[in-house]
Amino acid sequence: MEVIIASSNAKTPFHPHTNQPAILNNSVFLGRRELCFDSISSVCSADPITSNPSTSASPRGGGDNGNSLNEQLRKSFPFATRRMLLTSFIMYSCFHPSRYLSALALGDPSVTVEQVTPSTFPPATLFPSEERVVELFEKNTYCVVNIFDVTLRPTLNVTGMVEIPEGNGSGVIWDKEGHIVTNYHVIGNSLSRNPSRGQVVARVNILAADGVQKNFEGILIGADRAKDLAVLKVEASEDLLRPIRVGESSSLRVGQQCLAIGNPFGFDHTLTVGVISGLNRDIYSQTGVTIGGGIQTDAAINPGNSGGPLLDSKGNLIGINTAIFTQTGTSAGVGFAIPSSTVLRVVPQLIQTGKVLRAGLNIEIAPDLIANQLNVRNGALVLLVPGNSPAAKAGLLPTTRGFAGNIVLGDIIEAVDDKPVRSKAELYKALDNYNIGDEVRLKIRRGNDNLELSIALEEKDS
Repeated sequence: MEVIIASSNAKTPFHPHTNQPAILNNSVFLGRRELCFDSISSVCSADPITSNPSTSASPRGGGDNGNSLNEQLRKSFPFATRRMLLTSFIMYSCFHPSRYLSALALGDPSVTVEQVTPSTFPPATLFPSEERVVELFEKNTYCVVNIFDVTLRPTLNVTGMVEIPEGNGSGVIWDKEGHIVTNYHVIGNSLSRNPSRGQVVARVNILAADGVQKNFEGILIGADRAKDLAVLKVEASEDLLRPIRVGESSSLRVGQQCLAIGNPFGFDHTLTVGVISGLNRDIYSQTGVTIGGGIQTDAAINPGNSGGPLLDSKGNLIGINTAIFTQTGTSAGVGFAIPSSTVLRVVPQLIQTGKVLRAGLNIEIAPDLIANQLNVRNGALVLLVPGNSPAAKAGLLPTTRGFAGNIVLGDIIEAVDDKPVRSKAELYKALDNYNIGDEVRLKIRRGNDNLELSIALEEKDS
């Protein structure tokens, strides 16, 4: 039987019965230092030949200390303590060559920076379609401004008022006089406090030719909640004011290319490209009103784009971006813009008078819910007709009560100049395309009779 006696010193071991020096066959006397460091050095050796007991020189003690750690532990196990085994494991883990081989693999000193640097190529020439889009953006980006809605609020322990930003959006430079067109809801927080004409309601940033944003006070000129449009004015030099070119929206076709420029999420002067995906849409504005004749586009429109321009492929303004159809508040590929035909009709009036004068019949129309309860499923039911009004003189009859208290339905307007009218909203939408003094031909249903009446439009009561 082979026995290995591990000793903590270098003295010669003695036989347990004769008390004489013990000479054991094939025995190796290892101390704790020898077991740890000699065995570790043999394992860490990268040359398998030098670790062979038959070719390596014996260390002190004359034993096979050149074997691997596994062989040493196998032979030493009968008399090795737990402390010695734990120490050997820790030393093996700390000094194993794999820890350093991985670090050396991170770099290669023989390779120069020039050898691993790829060649670069000059920028390629843009395609004609790309060049056209780039030119349109570079030309029209100076026509777009960034608008910050601000309100004045008192602060505690401070005398006076401070400006608090409420939101941001976009706008377009309308003319050299400094008029800025944007959405009503972009400055809606300030407008909810009923500011007077000429009062500061926003901050306007205009991009200069050197790329620097110039900040100006935006004073209120006029606002129209029904069309979600507003006009501001800034006192800026003419070299900063680059009016946008206004195009016609009446001849637009689904599928033609369009571009939107704005400041989504506060990122100024951002371009998105798409096509016109629909026409004559009803826009449900953030102001709570419905705007007819809207342009639908798949060009990405996000919060902050409101009030910015929608351009055609020639760079002409064909709409004012105003809303998105989404459940998350971000672009879902369906955006809407107020057509330029509506903008051209509203903005000049806002600049001149601060409000919009609309043509109307000045009669009271029953809400759709009441009309349905009265079994009116198609058309606009007339409730009241003021005396001596053009409608009364033309013979339009209101809804009344009979002698027994029963309701006698008035006239039901079913068309305006051959344009079908199915509800109250459609009647107002049809009349919105006329001016004060225009004469319209109404098709009405009175009981079982169908009649036509011609009525001159007057200024609509606000």
